[in-house]
Amino acid sequence: MADVLSVGVNLEAFSQAISAIQALRSSVSRVFDCLKDGMRNKETLEGREKAFIAHFQDNLHSVNRDLNELERLSNLVGKPSENHPLHNSGLLSLDPVQDKTPLYSQLLQAYKWSNKLQYHAGLASGLLNQQSLKRSANQMGVSAKRRPKAQPTTLVLPPQYVDDVISRIDRMFPEMSIHLSRPNGTSAMLLVTLGKVLKVIVVMRSLFIDRTIVKGYSENVYTEDGKLDIWSKSNYQVFQKVTDHATTALLHYQLPQMPDVVVRSFMTWLRSYIKLFQAPCQRCGKFLQDGLPPTWRDFRTLEAFHDTCRQ
Repeated sequence: MADVLSVGVNLEAFSQAISAIQALRSSVSRVFDCLKDGMRNKETLEGREKAFIAHFQDNLHSVNRDLNELERLSNLVGKPSENHPLHNSGLLSLDPVQDKTPLYSQLLQAYKWSNKLQYHAGLASGLLNQQSLKRSANQMGVSAKRRPKAQPTTLVLPPQYVDDVISRIDRMFPEMSIHLSRPNGTSAMLLVTLGKVLKVIVVMRSLFIDRTIVKGYSENVYTEDGKLDIWSKSNYQVFQKVTDHATTALLHYQLPQMPDVVVRSFMTWLRSYIKLFQAPCQRCGKFLQDGLPPTWRDFRTLEAFHDTCRQ
């Protein structure tokens, strides 16, 4: 009778399985040697073919026999109990009623899942840290404890400073006119007119852009009481698309420590729509696709693309 260790492995069957593996490798080697040597010299061609086929069949039968023996021994070897460095929790595996209370196996699954989660979290952290434009103060090297102290200095800016920044941006782009108003106190609202192409309503909180609405040049941007209409969207699908892309640009241009740079970068990107109906798509070379011009502008190169061609 074979001795069985506490780990559940039959050592005698294990030794026999190793010998069976060696025998299987030898029989497989004989098969390839038979194929390599081919038909040996016989008096007639028919005799050489019969001898080769008989020899080859004998070698294949040997491989099949050794493989069946190895499969039989593998069932007798047994399965070792899982042993992981989980300290005293390994004693749970000695529970005789493990089928009813599988605490140890569940603990092992949770341990493996935790390791995978930590690994993938490390990969995600490395990818996020490679982004050139940071979206939070913590990614700029400011600790979490100092972050609440840095916010008031950037959120509460003097209105005169905001006016100076907008005035400088207005002088940078001759084909773009910016009208600033404060209908609700200190928060500024901008009406940006880009040539005779479009108009953009920009709702700001200090120097942070909260919302943008893009409409056609001939569309009405005021309500009945004479205030800028910041809620109704454009009647044209092309300007609705540009509004969606402008919202995406707001998420891209985020630099909380330098809000004036964010506004200038966004206005530079918005200025690229001066040729909305004149620039062809850089991918397909067409001016229209599904009845619409290229409404997407690359954030870095400012090149024009159709919404489906930018993928």
